Amino acid sequence: MRLALVRMLVRVLIVPVAAVMAALSVGVWGASEAHAATDVTEIAEALRESPVYVDPAASDQLSDADAEALADKIEDADKPIFVAVLPADQPTTEIFRDLRTETGVTGLYGIRLGDRFDARADSSVMSRQAVSNLVAAVQDAGDAKAQLNDFVDDALRNTGGAAPSGWSEGSGDGVPVGGLIATGAVLAVGGAGVYALSRRNRRRHEEEQRAALEKLRVVVDEDITAFGEELDRLDFHPGEPGADDAMRADYERALDAYDRSKTFMADARRPEDVRAVTQAVEDGRFALAQLAARREGRPLPDRRPPCFFDPRHGPSVADAAWTPLGGATREVPVCAADQARLADGLEPVVREVETEGGRRPYWEAGPAYGPWAGGYFGGGMLPGLLVGTMLGSMMATPAYAADYGAGYGDFGGGGVGGGGYEGGDVSGADFNSDDFGGGF
Repeated sequence: MRLALVRMLVRVLIVPVAAVMAALSVGVWGASEAHAATDVTEIAEALRESPVYVDPAASDQLSDADAEALADKIEDADKPIFVAVLPADQPTTEIFRDLRTETGVTGLYGIRLGDRFDARADSSVMSRQAVSNLVAAVQDAGDAKAQLNDFVDDALRNTGGAAPSGWSEGSGDGVPVGGLIATGAVLAVGGAGVYALSRRNRRRHEEEQRAALEKLRVVVDEDITAFGEELDRLDFHPGEPGADDAMRADYERALDAYDRSKTFMADARRPEDVRAVTQAVEDGRFALAQLAARREGRPLPDRRPPCFFDPRHGPSVADAAWTPLGGATREVPVCAADQARLADGLEPVVREVETEGGRRPYWEAGPAYGPWAGGYFGGGMLPGLLVGTMLGSMMATPAYAADYGAGYGDFGGGGVGGGGYEGGDVSGADFNSDDFGGGF
């Protein structure tokens, strides 16, 4: 009865203000609903109010207390992550696409269905490869509580955007009715002012992102130029004596990568868009390494990440022990020249970039360089490579992905652009259905 009254007050007092400032709603997790149905529309309605829904028929998988704790974790991190726990007999045909359509919020959606688990996300929030990697990482996590907490913990480090405005900060059925009435009255009077403040914050955030992108543009342009110079130095001609189809294919891939990198950089609008640029450059450098090996009659090189100290050095040839100042020793991929320098007790030749304090190694230059490094090394390598560095510490914070895109989990890099909606935005049915295709 109390819950019904709370919901009625939400609709009467707060929903009208939503047209001005994105509604404040009372968060309720679905497990507390005595008669919640498994219809996708009702699941979506619950997820618009709280990040975790537990179907009554699946309540033996996740207790009310565990569901509340999981919801609090997501809300406290301010991330658009949605989790539904459903019975094994729930129909699965297009379940992700239908749930995303009915919920209408850009984000990451995870579903535990019986003892199975899967997830989908809008590409502006997390790449498909990153989602796949996160799902694979928790398949053997154990029961629903362990699996869902592991998934959310990993996802919080990788999910872009912010929580939808419909989730309240103090969710639960212990919300004082009198306080809710007062909140509604304040919102009705001050909604326009809050909306204006929200717009100012968004503009400031956009300005910060533009400044970070311009800082990255200098470094990325240097990378693209260096790659173009490598193409020129190779001096390959498709019709030259000894050239075969494999060589020509390598050369064509390198040229395509060069063109893609320039196009991606021209289209970049946010720092995370740079990841696609450096990934294209790295693809092109590997194609050149293959071409050089074919021309010289050497064995084809294995696909390895670029030199950690400066990706412009080209693909690495080995892993070597390295200890950053004040950090722990770790193995990093190195080129032949830096491998020799380290073996001789010398310092490697490090990529330095401009900072307010002068030129510093890129891993000490701030969070904007995370997407740049992610394109070269992939999110799967970054934690081990950057642990203990300034960049690594910043990328490990839950707030990082909101400003600079998916972090450690993005093994394959992301694409440029998106649907214009960021995580937590209400897009309704305006989303790329391919991101949510398929069932379990």
